[in-house]
Amino acid sequence: MTMNEDKKLIAMQLIVLILLGFIGYKMVIEGDSKLLESGAIEVQDSNGVTHYFDETPDSVVITNTYAATVMRMLEVDFSVISGISGDFIDSDLWPELQNTDVVQYSAHSEIDFEALFDVRPDVYIVFATNGMVDTDMIRDKLEPIGINVIALDFYKYDSLRDEMSVIAKLFQKEDKLTEIFTEFDELENMVNSRIASVPDGNRPSVVMEHHASLTRDPVVLTASSQWNDLISMAGGVNVFAGLIGHTTHVDIEAIIDSNPDYLMFDGITFEIGYDDYDSNDQCSSHFGFIADRSGFDELTAIKQNQMFVMAGEFAGPMMIHGLPTLAKFLHPELFEDVDTEQILDDYFTRYHDTDRIGKFVCVA
Repeated sequence: MTMNEDKKLIAMQLIVLILLGFIGYKMVIEGDSKLLESGAIEVQDSNGVTHYFDETPDSVVITNTYAATVMRMLEVDFSVISGISGDFIDSDLWPELQNTDVVQYSAHSEIDFEALFDVRPDVYIVFATNGMVDTDMIRDKLEPIGINVIALDFYKYDSLRDEMSVIAKLFQKEDKLTEIFTEFDELENMVNSRIASVPDGNRPSVVMEHHASLTRDPVVLTASSQWNDLISMAGGVNVFAGLIGHTTHVDIEAIIDSNPDYLMFDGITFEIGYDDYDSNDQCSSHFGFIADRSGFDELTAIKQNQMFVMAGEFAGPMMIHGLPTLAKFLHPELFEDVDTEQILDDYFTRYHDTDRIGKFVCVA
């Protein structure tokens, strides 16, 4: 073979390689979203841990309904969910998960590691800052065997959008996320534009208690709690925002001295929310218990019957849709024309594809 023929052969080989490279590149760009370059998906969870994925996960275990709600809002195919907790017992709200393996009793209980090892998911989503979940211990057990532990809360206003972005990026749902955030913006702007007319000195004071009927001394929510930002955005002032901790004990006298305009309670221990109707009249008993506290009969909140309980759903991914409800409680005159019930109904119809059933708020 002559030198010229060698050169021609080499040139032809280079052309073939270039064409093959172009075809491969085109397959990656135009093919299924899972055909991604190595480590093309990079997400950082709320513990500051960065995770890398070559492709969207095939198998995910979730143990709290907030994570499932976000996945549903983003239209992630639930077939990727290979393990759950007992929190998904409601077959009306979570019909597609009723035959999914259960790996722990609830999002706050101990993990059945044996059941989790049997499922062997790509990803295990846990709470990031919940005091009952030791994410470091969980990572030490699971990540050496290839299970990524992603810590996300979905119950804090200041991190909700970032955490939803993690799920959107993980499952290539950024376009849907943009639609959701547009709706969030519209709801927030509607509330903000009305609350902006209220001078700081005229904003009602709010004491929010946690597990109020279950403890001898009141446990109040502070500035670091999931409710503080919502109270502020709704035009209220959290009386105990300046205290240290997520929740903290105060004595009865501290509440009496503050004389709040409103007494607010989170509904986590109440039988209210989706498909719950306060059938045991727990709310009325609770309001009576609070009103009977020594010295509370002189409080503005008691005299004017300004006590209410909000279901746990309001502190999760539904919080933006629930914001107008809270704002209307604190400033009824500014939101007379806003149908807050319809906003909640629309949320369930749009994102859960079901009617909203149950009692979501109790009012004294």
